[in-house]
Amino acid sequence: MQMLRPKTFSRAGNCMRRGKKMQTVLGLDRIDEFESALRGKRIGLITNYSGVDSVWRTNVDIFTERELQIVKLFTPEHGLYGTGAGRGVEDTVYPEHGIPVTSLFGDKVRPGDGDLTGIDVLVYDIQDVGLRYYTYIYTMTYCMEAAARLHIPFLLLDRPNPLGGRIVSGGTLELKFASFIGDYGLPLRYGLTPGELGYYFIRYRNLDMDYRVIELKNYNRDCYFPDTKAVWNIPSPALPDYDTTVCYAGGCLAGATTLSDGRGTAKPFQIYGAPYIHMGEFYRELKREIQDEGILLRQRAFIPSERKYAGEVCYGVEFAPLRKDLDFIPASLILLRTAARLYPEQFALIDNETGRKHLHYLTGSEQAAGYLEGRICLEELLEEWRVQAKEFEAVTEDIRIYR
Repeated sequence: MQMLRPKTFSRAGNCMRRGKKMQTVLGLDRIDEFESALRGKRIGLITNYSGVDSVWRTNVDIFTERELQIVKLFTPEHGLYGTGAGRGVEDTVYPEHGIPVTSLFGDKVRPGDGDLTGIDVLVYDIQDVGLRYYTYIYTMTYCMEAAARLHIPFLLLDRPNPLGGRIVSGGTLELKFASFIGDYGLPLRYGLTPGELGYYFIRYRNLDMDYRVIELKNYNRDCYFPDTKAVWNIPSPALPDYDTTVCYAGGCLAGATTLSDGRGTAKPFQIYGAPYIHMGEFYRELKREIQDEGILLRQRAFIPSERKYAGEVCYGVEFAPLRKDLDFIPASLILLRTAARLYPEQFALIDNETGRKHLHYLTGSEQAAGYLEGRICLEELLEEWRVQAKEFEAVTEDIRIYR
């Protein structure tokens, strides 16, 4: 199937110009260029609190000030206001403008045909993080499937992948572990923007649809968030800054074990531990095992205010990434294997609601569990994942917008 990219809106350039970093221009920032495509249309806007332009004006305000007619909003996990992870969100009404809001993370995760009645075009504008287990992309693709089924045009206002487009890592997902936290044969860290991912999904599902991307300017696949010269736009409550997001790439796996991943602290995904950890021993072993000059590590005791071990003293470690292009996945695996090796009576993998290991769904296979249990070595696992990442890069090369 041939996929046509919009020709009316110029392609992205380099994030450098004559040696000077240029601020990345968001899809939403280009409202003057694409407004005509929405004029006179009844708009369904898929967004959340991250839907702001480069000076933090909301997309809803921008659209309504220009008298573009938003008839309904759709929200992903965390809703409009940043509800905690995994908590269902109810339908509501957008304040001031009185626009009805349909939650796609509550009683349902897919829009029904009735939800899209009276909508002429769907617009998607949400900041993502480029990781397979981050659920916003499934809200996006479920809406794309509905748009294709009902022949509704789909306009995506692109945003940067804060983790860049150069690093692709983590194993590709096996279909038996497909869920709302992983699907479509994606690697854990897939290196695409939302706009590029949409092209991949169209081909993966063989969709016939009217899909257009308002592309970024001053951006390429070598741009990490610090290169965009933008203010951090919090994508979800547990990712308050870029360092946390770097460590979330792999650090989220701890949530599938009896280790705390630091949720409920000021440093989620940078702090890890449990009441049963012997802090000095754990720290020394990790210092010996993790040979990466891009990571700073220290002993850290902490008390989570919510979720796992809430109100209890946990003993563990704190990580700080020292490079913007750090791949934290290997370090996160070593973290979990070390805990499994040192504390076999207390460390365990947690089951999900289906009775299967949650880690399998986060990693996309049973291979990571094999490493944690000592059945395969780390290099064997990482080499298998590197091969899969290269295959994915080859498959997606022709749908990349940013070079």
